Amino acid sequence: MEVIRTQKRTASNDIVSTPTLPLYLTAPPMEVRLEEFELFAIDRLRVLKGVSDGLARGRNPNEMDDLVDTLWKEHMRLPDVSEMINKDIISHFVLRLVYCRSDELKKWFLSMETALFRHRFRIKKIEEQRVIVGEFGLPYKAVIGAELESLKERLVLVARSLCQTSSDVENIYYKVPFEEVPDLVATRRVLLQKGYAFVAGSQLVSLVVTQFRSHLSKALILTNRKWTTTIREREKDRLTPIVEALSTSYLGPDYTQSSEYADISLKDIDQVSKSSFPLCMRHLFEKLREDHHLKHGGRMQLGLFLKGVGLKLDDALAFWREEFTKKVGSERFDKEYAYAIRHNYGKEGKRTDYTPYACSKIITSAPGAGDHHGCPYRHFSEDNLKAALSRMGLSSRGMEDVMDKVRNRHYQLACTLTFEAVYGTSCDTGINHPNQYFEESQKILKSKTPTAPV
Repeated sequence: MEVIRTQKRTASNDIVSTPTLPLYLTAPPMEVRLEEFELFAIDRLRVLKGVSDGLARGRNPNEMDDLVDTLWKEHMRLPDVSEMINKDIISHFVLRLVYCRSDELKKWFLSMETALFRHRFRIKKIEEQRVIVGEFGLPYKAVIGAELESLKERLVLVARSLCQTSSDVENIYYKVPFEEVPDLVATRRVLLQKGYAFVAGSQLVSLVVTQFRSHLSKALILTNRKWTTTIREREKDRLTPIVEALSTSYLGPDYTQSSEYADISLKDIDQVSKSSFPLCMRHLFEKLREDHHLKHGGRMQLGLFLKGVGLKLDDALAFWREEFTKKVGSERFDKEYAYAIRHNYGKEGKRTDYTPYACSKIITSAPGAGDHHGCPYRHFSEDNLKAALSRMGLSSRGMEDVMDKVRNRHYQLACTLTFEAVYGTSCDTGINHPNQYFEESQKILKSKTPTAPV
């Protein structure tokens, strides 16, 4: 797969002959436009993050089937089938490059791609599933004749243990080494005999997913080797910056422009901080009021958030001045801190209009001693986090649900559950940005405020 600069692509040269669910065994010999390299990867990343959120929420297999079908149609579908297949393949191999670069990235990508493959396979018709099995070249033969008849009684017992009737015993079974279907063995859904599991045709997904995961795991190791030895340096001015940025990409609105729900002033900032700030910003705000100072990381995180929720530059200067001059004096504030505030608003230096930090950036930050920025769900101790959640009004049950997600490192979902507990409503999209939390909370609160009669 070769990445080229923008030019018209000849479809006849680039159509990849492959089933509608590719196995990604080898990178195809095709040219990819530079903008497709990134845009296709971002679309697939939206799907994988949706899958991650669904799994973290504990959705059952049928719900996950529906979710994957919806996500795929929303982000990956194209009018032309061959172009859609190409997008599928290109995006997978780009993200394989993105997520091969550390053990943590590999683990996440392997889990999410395997889950995506599992549910895409599950919603295929049985005839399509068998074609995909054939593509893998699995060496398993169907159990037939006398051998199948000799197992019928025991297969009936397995069916009954799964609350099925004897009529549910299928006509096609595959004889497979038991270690290749660990999920079926663990849940006692197969007959075991002499080191083999007898897998029903309807359980083909376990066979295929095991092979898929094994292949992808090995491929990620090889891709990492190629990345570190040749690709990273060779592409340092072109692809490397894109690859290194994609794994922490925020895929939603940037909140540079305040909306109708994001317009605060100095007179109501204290009240709004209690009613609508997410925990990360509420903590920073309270520490600023308490200590009259924040280190650079905290000033950036809170300052850009306040900009995104509609605090005007003059108000921002007055807000920070009021607090900092209690500790450092007016002259030092003007000399050391005022410039940075104007800079964040695009009024100094390169005049860049800086955007508020997304959850992905906040979670991956590394606060040190004396810092208060970062994500409380990741960076607080368990006792401190529980105390903070209690101050937000969470019940014992709600708090334990949040802590369960924290222990499993689902920090954004923990924030989402906090939002749902505080406002008593679901947030199906999940919380991905502090300013999103603010705007969604303001929508809820303003919808509950009765309007005055005209």
